[in-house]
Amino acid sequence: MPPAAARATGTVVIAMRDGSSRTYDGVHVAIWNESMAVTSGDGQGTVVFGKASCTKVGELVKCLPWDATLFQNGSKLHVALASGTVWLNPTAAYQPIGNSSAHLPPHGVLLAVKTKRGTYVTLTGTVDEVHR
Repeated sequence: MPPAAARATGTVVIAMRDGSSRTYDGVHVAIWNESMAVTSGDGQGTVVFGKASCTKVGELVKCLPWDATLFQNGSKLHVALASGTVWLNPTAAYQPIGNSSAHLPPHGVLLAVKTKRGTYVTLTGTVDEVHR
């Protein structure tokens, strides 16, 4: 994975149960050991996906997260997940996603989760930094 990128290129879409949605561009994606932190472009909020079952699928890493924490305005909020999948491409080449016609770009990430409250969260982008 690359060192910190010059600019964050991730996009997060949050779709609420009531049908409303919000889109956040310029999110920063960081991998810290076995966690993934997604920070808003303004730096005001970070969601950390800290617990997941991961496996290698071809050249990609597929994770099934079951826990997340939102850090915002000095507060910490547990986010219970009902389901979800994260695909990570640790290589420098485009890679196909299994059983799909889609491909992940080099160092790309694709996330789709549903919270137990019925909110859907999706993320597309690239990993901006890695800390091991």
